[in-house]
Amino acid sequence: MDQLKVARESRAGYNRDKFKLWVDADGDGCDAREEVLLAKAVKKPRQGKGCKLTGGQWASYYDGKTVTDPSTLDIDHVVPLAEAWDSGASKWPAKRREAYANDLTAPRGLVAVSSGPNRTKGDKAPAEWLPPAKAAYCTYAADWTSTKLRWNLSADTAERAALRKLAAGCPTTTVSFTPAP
Repeated sequence: MDQLKVARESRAGYNRDKFKLWVDADGDGCDAREEVLLAKAVKKPRQGKGCKLTGGQWASYYDGKTVTDPSTLDIDHVVPLAEAWDSGASKWPAKRREAYANDLTAPRGLVAVSSGPNRTKGDKAPAEWLPPAKAAYCTYAADWTSTKLRWNLSADTAERAALRKLAAGCPTTTVSFTPAP
C-alpha cells in the first residue's frame, strides 16, 4: 500500500470509448472477455465456433457464488476504467489504454464475477464499494493494489485509507505485480 502514489483524481474528459475493449490480440478467435472466462474457469467450458463457450463453471469471488452460465458473468476491471482514467490513464496514448482494458498477462486485473455485484460496483473505488462477500476483502484489496502498482496509477487519500483498513485485516495476504510494459 505504501508504494501507491497519492494524488488528486480527475474525471475530466473521461469517456469509456477511449478504452478499446475486448480485442483478440492473439488472433485465435477469442476476444479478451472470452480469454478471461477460459482462464478463470474452475471447470473448463467447451469452446465452440466463434469461441462460444458452453458448460464450464466459475467461482465469482465477489459474492461467493458458483456460476455455470458464462452469459451471467461480467468481466470486471478490478480497477474500473473510469478510476484508471482518474488515476493517470488520461495521460496515456490510446494503445496503452487498450492494453490496460485487455490485460491478459496479469492474473489480478480482470476477473469473472457475477453481474449483480459488478454492476453495483460500477466505477467505485474501495472507499465507496466492497464485495458483498466479506471473505473476498483481502483478495479484492490485493487485486486492486497490484493493478494500480502494475500500471503506475495513483490513489486518492480516501482510497488509500480504505485499502490500509482492509490490509489491517489481511496479515497473510501478499501483493505482487509485474510493471506493465
